[in-house]
Amino acid sequence: MGIAQIYAGMTANHGHLSLERCTHVGLQKTYSASSYVTDSGAGATALATGNKTKNGSIAVDTSGIPVKTILEYAEEFGLSTGLVSTSAITHATPAGFVAHQVSRDDYEAIALDFLRSEIDIFIGGGEEDFSVRDDSLNLLDSLEKRGFQVLSDIREIHYEHEKIACLTAQEHNPSILNGRGNMLPDAVAASILFLNNKKTGFFLMAEGSQIDWAGHDNSTEGVVAEMLDFDRAIKNALDFAEKDGNTLVIITGDHETGGMTITGGNFADGTVEAAFSTEDHTAVMLPVFAFGPGADKFSGIYENTDIFFKMMSALGFKPDKN
Repeated sequence: MGIAQIYAGMTANHGHLSLERCTHVGLQKTYSASSYVTDSGAGATALATGNKTKNGSIAVDTSGIPVKTILEYAEEFGLSTGLVSTSAITHATPAGFVAHQVSRDDYEAIALDFLRSEIDIFIGGGEEDFSVRDDSLNLLDSLEKRGFQVLSDIREIHYEHEKIACLTAQEHNPSILNGRGNMLPDAVAASILFLNNKKTGFFLMAEGSQIDWAGHDNSTEGVVAEMLDFDRAIKNALDFAEKDGNTLVIITGDHETGGMTITGGNFADGTVEAAFSTEDHTAVMLPVFAFGPGADKFSGIYENTDIFFKMMSALGFKPDKN
């Protein structure tokens, strides 16, 4: 999600997005430890742990040694935690906050890492990584034994339950153009309500995963649809933060995909014309939007790893020396 994806959504929405409510904007450099062009594993690891790592790795350093994530720090300091994704919840970006694996493709091992975590709620696809496994383990039963309400429909969440595992698809959820509906905004709203009810403070990471996929497909229509869906989720987060007064919201990506360029458009009728230079990721800097207490820390130009330290500072945490 780079500037072009954001501006495409803004144009299609007749000139405005909810993320414009953010009070501070910065730019992050996205390269990984192994490549000028990062992948989502290394990008998520940078955001979640403050460490550059090799492409394909999940919350481990360049030697494969696990490094603590901000979600784990939040749990350690008594906050409630959650993850939301329109992809499988075991996919690279959400995995980077909760799992520790040398390979982002080891989905079954990543699913096991959820059982080793103290996470309170997660919503996304990937049910088969918990139930249809090479080791024949049924992690859905294991989740239930650990106090999770395990379900597939956000509307069936019991907010008085101790923990929630809502696995909304066998693998990935469909795209917004193929019938995903309001899953992402609803998941963000439900997670905020669930976590806020615990009265502990909370950390929540929510990903509009398929903006990236539309970029890989060089689909302007797909980028616009996914961007607008993500912005509806952003609105739910900002509405809560504005009312709460003590919540920091950060909006960014882990890399740009497609080399998207806006070549034409019209605010009045919401049309967008775009071209793409690649079907893969690019290395451009990404915008970082922030709202709420500590938002001023996100102005300027900095490494993607600095986002971790800025979040930790906003929470009043001091990270271990990895």
